This record gives sequence, C-alpha cells and structure tokens, in this order.
Amino acid sequence: MAVMTIREAVSQALWEEMERDPNVFIMGEEVGMWGGTYAVTKGFYDHFGPERVRDTPIAEGVIVGAAVGAAMNGLKPVAEIMTINFAFLALDQIVNHAAKIRSMFGGQFEAPLVVRTTSGGGKQLGATHSQTPDVIFAHFPGLKVVAPATPADAKGLLKSAIRGRDPVLFIEHSTMYQERGEVPEGVDVLVPIGRSDVKRPGQDVTLITYSKMLQISMKAAKQLEAEGIDVEVIDLRCLRPLDLAPVYASFKKTNRAVIVEEGWRSYGVGAEVAARIYEECFDYLDAPIQRVAQKEVPLPYSSDLEKSAIPNVNDVVAAVKAVL
Repeated sequence: MAVMTIREAVSQALWEEMERDPNVFIMGEEVGMWGGTYAVTKGFYDHFGPERVRDTPIAEGVIVGAAVGAAMNGLKPVAEIMTINFAFLALDQIVNHAAKIRSMFGGQFEAPLVVRTTSGGGKQLGATHSQTPDVIFAHFPGLKVVAPATPADAKGLLKSAIRGRDPVLFIEHSTMYQERGEVPEGVDVLVPIGRSDVKRPGQDVTLITYSKMLQISMKAAKQLEAEGIDVEVIDLRCLRPLDLAPVYASFKKTNRAVIVEEGWRSYGVGAEVAARIYEECFDYLDAPIQRVAQKEVPLPYSSDLEKSAIPNVNDVVAAVKAVL
C-alpha cells in the first residue's frame, strides 16, 4: 500500500493509463501547460506532449463533442470539464450522443470516453458554481456515473473507466483533493464500476451515501459509536449502474436506513434509493427511511450560510437517532 491524496491518486491513474495505452489522451481547459485547474495533470504536457495533452477553448460543448468523435474513431479520450456546473453546456453531447451511440447504432459504434469533472459546494464559489446535480446525469441509460470518495477508489475506478467501452462521467468532489488514504500499488489494480462498498460494518442502522458525504457519514458513525449506536456505512461509489445488493443485505440486518447526499432532497439520489428499499425490503422495515440532503436553496456565497445549507455531522446524527 502507498499513502496518497485523491489528487495524487487521480493523477497517477491518468499517467499509468497513458503510458499503457497510446490511444488515451487528455483534453480540456488549461490541462496542458497550466497542469489543470486542480493540478491533476501537472507535468503531463512536458512528458506526453501536445498531441496527447490538448488545451482547448472555453467551450464545453466542443470539448465533449470532439471527445465523442475521437472515441467513435478508436481513441480513448479523457475530457476534463472544469466543474459539473459547466457540463450543462455539454448536456446534449453527454446524454444525447455519448450515452446513446451504442444503442442507436445497434452496437456498430461505441463511445469509450471519460468526462472528468468536479462537483459539490463548500468553497464559496456561489450558487452557479457549487451545485451537486450528479443525479441528473445518472438519469440517462447508457452513461455510467462514478463518484469516488477515497484515494483507492478514485484511482481504481478511473482506471476501470478509461479501460472500459462505455462513456463515463467521473465526478470528483472539489473539496476532497487533499484527502489522504491507502492505495494498493500496481498498474493493474482496478476497482470495478457498479459495485457499492461497505466502508464500516454495523448492526443498528444502515447509512447509505457517496462522495463527500461518506466523510461526513463516517464521522457521524464514530460519534454515534461513543453513544452505543452501531452504524453500518455503505458507499455507493457509482450512481449508474446502481448496486443496491449490499444495501438490501444490510437493511435486512438493521431494519433501518438513513440516506445522506449533498444534492437537494427533492427528486434526488436518496429518493431513488429509498424507493427501491421500500420495494424490495418492505417486510424488513421497522421505521420510516430518513433522508439527509442539502437545504433546498441556491447555495449561498456567504461562508456561514453555505455551511448551514450543506449536510453536516449533526444532521446525520439527528437522522440516525430519529430512525431509531
């Protein structure tokens, strides 16, 4: 095992896959000479050259559109969109082209591209730059949506995404690049896309989450442990495909669930997961499922107001106690 940050894990995954496969290339705003908005591709331009590390105009539709065309012609593009808020400008290319090509052409064409982007609030970037609309993209069949929360998952899932044959939206949380953790060594150590992971075993309550909210949920579980409450924490890791087998198994043991997400509560990930638990595990239900989510307002710029709108440890603790 090596200890590294999420930034280092993502960078290492990209570097290793570019060394392994000459068809892999990177494109996006400031990914070349500048080294990327979050310094993930620092040094790539000098090593791999301008053919494989391509700076682009500030035009998200062009970035993803060109990546789709390159992928259809045999290359493996990794297109960077500076934040998921700007991915709305490439929505047509992502959900109407990349996601549908294999189906509409009966498998004659594929679009094996990865769109890397960041999501989430907490950096005082204002309402239009701090959203967590991950679930919007997960709505569309044909597009895989991945959102890791640890360095090991970030590296292993990104490598799987690059090696795969389907379009993947790879979402990194904008405030988590400095989070550290153990990462297995080896260029072929992959994490399969579409498998949830039990990050903490427990007996009393099932806590389901992903991305930045895993960090919050783990802190809440530790606090609850001191009060004698044993919480099982499950990291979804991927929103499409959505693997709920570990969730069902856990719920049949605990009979209670809390779902934690950073996005808004209405029509969110929590709503989907709760509905499926009700459908598949109703006979095991001992209490109404609780959902913890962002306050339903455009995220404020004020630091104190922004913090009050995003779910925190106290919110999760209160929800767990309510369901008990």
